[in-house]
Amino acid sequence: MSYFRKIEYEMIPGDSFSVIRGCAKCGRKTHFVNTGKFRVNANGNQLDVWLIYQCEECKHTLNLAIYERQKVSSIPKEEYQRFLDNDEALALRYGADMRLFQKNKAEIDAERVSVTFTKLRETEENGESSSLGNGIMITIHNPRKLKIRSEKQIAMLLGLSRSQVKKMLETGELELKEQMAQSVSFCVNAEK
Repeated sequence: MSYFRKIEYEMIPGDSFSVIRGCAKCGRKTHFVNTGKFRVNANGNQLDVWLIYQCEECKHTLNLAIYERQKVSSIPKEEYQRFLDNDEALALRYGADMRLFQKNKAEIDAERVSVTFTKLRETEENGESSSLGNGIMITIHNPRKLKIRSEKQIAMLLGLSRSQVKKMLETGELELKEQMAQSVSFCVNAEK
């Protein structure tokens, strides 16, 4: 009797995103990285909070706005204290939050994104009742919509090079089933 397995993973950023932006000091586009620090500025009862990034080469800074002109009372006290303490875990959380980069119109360098994969679930069904036959169907969920090509996602998950994945797709060892912004599904054909 043959069996067909379905495995689902979620792709999670392992570190803060790197930003590509023109650096005023270097005079060209460079990479800006998360310093793990915040800038907090109060003006009366209004508050601004930024996550500080800096140019890898010259250390020129780039502030990504987290809160702008917010009432102090609208920010949770615990989070406000963590901003003041330059909490590294909070800086990492914001440094991997796509909404922050979209809001600040910051371009993320997808080639430098480090990710980890967390297994969500695994199921097994009788291969004879499956329309997919023998093999494994793997789905990679990308809830943050990281702009990483499907071949690269598959290569990272399987621990292969992109050229190996492309060759496996050409020979039929792997079959791409679905590509969307939030997920990629592919089959590993057990019969090849």
